[in-house]
Order: sequence, then structure tokens, then C-alpha cells
Amino acid sequence: MSSTSDKSIFIGTDFGATTAKIGAVWGDGTPVSTDLLQRPTNAHLGPDAVVRGWVDAINSYLERNGLDWAQLQGVGVAIPGPRRSYGVLERGPNLPESFIGFDVSTAYSQALSAQAGRPIPLAVGNDGNMGGVAEARLVRGAGQGTVLMLAPGSGLGCAYIGPNGLPLDGDTLAGMEASHMPAPLHLLDARPYPCGCGRTWGCVEMYTTLAGLPYLLAEKLEAMPDHPLATSTLAVKDRVLALRGLAQQGDQLAVDLFDFQARALGIHIASLAMALDPQFVVIGGGLMDAGSTTDAFRERYLRLLWEAAAPYLWPAQRESMRIVPATLGDLSQSIGAALVALYQSHM
Repeated sequence: MSSTSDKSIFIGTDFGATTAKIGAVWGDGTPVSTDLLQRPTNAHLGPDAVVRGWVDAINSYLERNGLDWAQLQGVGVAIPGPRRSYGVLERGPNLPESFIGFDVSTAYSQALSAQAGRPIPLAVGNDGNMGGVAEARLVRGAGQGTVLMLAPGSGLGCAYIGPNGLPLDGDTLAGMEASHMPAPLHLLDARPYPCGCGRTWGCVEMYTTLAGLPYLLAEKLEAMPDHPLATSTLAVKDRVLALRGLAQQGDQLAVDLFDFQARALGIHIASLAMALDPQFVVIGGGLMDAGSTTDAFRERYLRLLWEAAAPYLWPAQRESMRIVPATLGDLSQSIGAALVALYQSHM
């Protein structure tokens, strides 16, 4: 590493329910390192212990990269939704009840200032949005094209990044909760599956992610009673988790299910394009992980996305809009949080 004693840095903290991740960027927005520092979140020990762990992790990151606190000009933290208000958590599905109403912004700001011996500006944002910020900077380079990011995994992460590089939050911080928009069931020939959010109108998330696969698999097995999964003694969750591997082995049932999900997400892209008109659509999540899926699987999924979206786009959108895979993986949310801290320092 070259000498960086005169260079400012911005650090990002990714607040995962089980793992906290630390990344950083220089003042020009380039990553300090592509090596991610990870530590157990230890959420079971309570909010105060979690914040102390973040500060300790920053200390380790600085030491590992030959940096010091004097260079730190801002910190960003990616937190899970929902949020009660700016920087304040609401009840979440993966955190203990002690985190309900926890003011991340105040607690982390105080801990950072105490460690640094001076105030450290802190930016707080939704974890999916922060990931979108990082992927947007990478995909559009020096341009200002707007970016829609969709990341199907356990649920559907969604973000929209404007020309200024910052995400759309909305007035109540519920902006871009696009996973809970109703799916066009008539186009999918699907039932309105109930969603974990409480809505019963058929949230898009239920047709594009792991959350809805138990319903989709059950219906598929009714038509394919001789399939090994129909008589498997595995728990439903384990049968669902087996589908990705089966699809890459050419199993027709599994292939059909992921083809359906790709079509559903493609139609959702077209719907969002009517409102947001993005130049780029970045697809993240585990299905785009080169370590978990084959080139052929990813190429097929992205092709089906485009084929499903294209008929519903305006002609100019069909010419200019690009659908591309995410590339940062686990780095995205911590790097995105660091970038938001950087961008806000210029506002």
C-alpha cells in the first residue's frame, strides 16, 4: 500500500443480525481495500455491546490497513429495516427485542466521538439502499445515470439511486419498499400468497425470492408427484434450499421454478421502470454469486429477466436500459455506507 498519511478516509459499517462488516473508501470514493473485515454482531448481548463491537472493529480495520483515527472524516452505517425514524430501529425479524426503539444514530455517534476525541459525522441508512449506492457507483462510473437495484435472496432487497449517488428514502423512510408492491397475478397465473409483512395482495417478494418458494414448490409438486422432492423426508426449508443446486444440474422442476421467478422479477422491473425510468438495473443476491451459481445459470436468469421486461418497456427504454449483475457481493453494504458518508460530507 502506498503512503496514505495525508489522505482522508470514510468508513462504512454493515449492521447484520449475525455479522458486522467494515469497509472504507478514500476521499475520492475508491475502496481502501477489497478485503472485508467481519466480526460477530453479538446481538444477544444487547445494543451497547454491539456498538462497542463496531468501534473495536474500526480499530482493527485501521490497524490492518496502516491508517489512524486522524484520517477518519465520516462514518456510515447500514441498518436493517423497518425504521421508526432516522437512525431508530423498529421491530425487526432477526434482532432481539432489546433493539426495538434503539437509537443507532445517537449511540454510535457518541461512541465514535469518544474514541476519536472529536465529533465524527455519521450517516445512517437502510442496508439495501447502502448496497445500491456502492453498486451504482461501480456500474455508472463517472456518469450520472440512475440505478435500480433488486437483490432477491431471503427477501427482495430494493434500492433506487439518483443522479447524486444517494438513495431514495421517502418522507417516512419507507421509500423503495418495492418488494411489497402487488405482483400482476394475472400475468403470472398465480395465487395471492400471504407475505410475512402481513399483506395478502400478493407481494412481489413472494414470487421472486426464497420467501415464496415453499408455496411455489408445493404447487409444482402437485403436478409432478413422482419428483424425488415430493417424497423427500427433508423439512420444507431444506427442500427449498436444495432447489438452486438441482436447477444447476438441469432438474426440470427446479429450472421451471427459477424461470418463473425470473419472469416475475422481469415484469416487476418493467413496472418500476414506468415510475423510475432507470438507466441501469443491477441484479444482486445469491443467484448472482459466482461462487454459488454457474455462468450458464446466471446468464439464463438475466436473459429471462430481460425477455419478461422488454415487452412492457417504452421503446426508448428498450434501447437504453441495461440489466447487469451485481459484482461487489458482501462488500456492497459497508462500501455503500462509507460512500454515503463521503457524499454527505460534500453537501
